[in-house]
Amino acid sequence: MDDEEGDTCTICFEHWTNAGDHRLSALRCGHLFGYKCISKWLKGQARKCPQCNKKAKHSDIVVLYARTLRALDTSEHELMKSSLLKEQMLRKQAELESAQCRLQLQVLTDECSKLHSRVQDLQKLVQHRDQISQSPSGSQARFLNCLPSIQNQRKYHFQKTFTVSPTGNCRIMTYCDALSCLVVSQPSPQASFLPGFGVKMLSTANMKSSQYVPMHGKQIRGLAFSSRSKGLLLSASLDSTVKLTSLETNTVVQTYNAGRPVWSCCWCLDESNHIYAGLVNGSILVYDLRNTSCHIQELVPQKARCPLVSLSYIPRAASAAFPYGGVLAGTLENASFWELKMGFSHWPHVLPMEPGGCVDFQTESSTRHCLVTYRPDKNHNTLRSVLMEMSYKLNDAGEPVCSCRPVQTFLGGPTCKLLTKSAIFQNPENDGSILVCTGDEASNSALLWDAGSGSLLQELQADQPVLDICPFEANHSSYLATLTEKMVHIYRWE
Repeated sequence: MDDEEGDTCTICFEHWTNAGDHRLSALRCGHLFGYKCISKWLKGQARKCPQCNKKAKHSDIVVLYARTLRALDTSEHELMKSSLLKEQMLRKQAELESAQCRLQLQVLTDECSKLHSRVQDLQKLVQHRDQISQSPSGSQARFLNCLPSIQNQRKYHFQKTFTVSPTGNCRIMTYCDALSCLVVSQPSPQASFLPGFGVKMLSTANMKSSQYVPMHGKQIRGLAFSSRSKGLLLSASLDSTVKLTSLETNTVVQTYNAGRPVWSCCWCLDESNHIYAGLVNGSILVYDLRNTSCHIQELVPQKARCPLVSLSYIPRAASAAFPYGGVLAGTLENASFWELKMGFSHWPHVLPMEPGGCVDFQTESSTRHCLVTYRPDKNHNTLRSVLMEMSYKLNDAGEPVCSCRPVQTFLGGPTCKLLTKSAIFQNPENDGSILVCTGDEASNSALLWDAGSGSLLQELQADQPVLDICPFEANHSSYLATLTEKMVHIYRWE
C-alpha cells in the first residue's frame, strides 16, 4: 500500500489517470488530486485544500500532464544535508576561534619576550650601576676625557659643492640611508608659478642633485626620516602644519594642522607610529599615524612659553648610565626631558640649563650626551657649545629624576644672529671617540672638535654662515655636509 500512496487521489483513494475526468491535477499549495474529485470538492462549501486546509478556489486547479508520477522520499537526505551544513558552520567557527587564539598567543608571547628582554637589560643596568658606584673612577665624564684623541690622524677633505637655491633661504637638511640622498629645505625655484617651500634631493650615490619636491606654504624648520618606512619624511613648517611625504613617489601622504607655527619635529624611536611636533609656544603635540585627524596628546611646558627650536628622541636603554627613553625638548630659554612612561604617557624633567640664549640642542643617543649651543651674552663674549652628560637619580618613591651636567665646552666667534644647528656624532674611525661640529658665523666656517680632549681638529671653510651640519655614511665612506643659505658643501673623511 505504501508503494501506491504516490498514485492515488486522497479524496476518493482511486488511482488518478493521465487523461479523462480523473486526470492528475494540483492546487497552488502543491497537493495532488484527481481532477473530478478536487473540482467537486471546491464547488462545495469547503473551498479549502483537503490535505492542508489552505484557501483554494476552482480557478487554482492546474492539470498536470505526466504519464507516471512517483515522489521519492528525500526527507532523510535533506535532514542529513542540513546536519552537514550545520557541522561545517560549527567547524569554520571553531577554526576561526582557533586562529584568533593562536594570534593572541603569538602577540602575548612576543610581548612576554620583550618584557623578559627588558628585565634582563634592567638587571644588567643595575649591576653596571652598582659597579660604577663602587668604582672611584666611574664617572662618564672621566670616560669622555679618556676617549682617544684623533689628532694627527685622518680628517675631512673637501669633495664637492652643490648650489641648492641661488636666491638663498635654505634652512635645514637631513640624510636618508635607505634612498642614499641628502635632503635640503629650500624655497620653490618657480616661486611665481608655484610659491611655497619644499626640499631638494641630492643623491650621494653619484653626487648629483635631483628634483625639487614641493611641501609647505612657509619656511620648513624641521626634517626627520622614519627609521621604519623607506623614504618617509616628516617635516615641520611655520605654515602651522606637520606633513609626511613619501620621497619614493614625491607625494605628501599625510597632513596634520597644528593650529600654530611648528618649529621642530622628530620620530618616537620606541613607538614607531608616533611623532612629535614642537610649537611656537613651547608645547609639544604628539601624533599617532593611525589617527589621521588630530594630535593625541599635548605636552605643555612648565616654564617660559617660547619657540621650541629643537626636538630629539633618546631611545630606552641605549646606555647603562641613562636607561630612560623620551624626547629632549629645547626652547630659546630652557630644556626639558619628557620621559616616556608605560601607556604612552610622558613625565617632564626640567634640565638645569643656563637661562636664556639657547639656540640649538643636539643628542648622541649611544653615549647619552647632548650638545647645547648658547649665544654670546654679558657674561660670555663668544658663542659656546656645551657638551652635557645625561644622568639620573632615584627619589624617595623610587622614581627617576633626570638631569644633566656640563662635561666639555667648545668656544666659537663673537657673533650669533642665526639659529645655527650643530652636530654631535661618533668618530668615523669607530674607535669610540665622539666628534662635535659647530657653526661659526664670525669666520663663515664649521669647527670640528674632539669631544674627549676638547681640542679643535679642523676648520671647514664656507662662503656664508653655516646653518646646519649633517654627518652621513655613503658608498662605504664617511662624509660631512655643511649648509649655508644657498649651498651645500660635502667633505669626505680620508
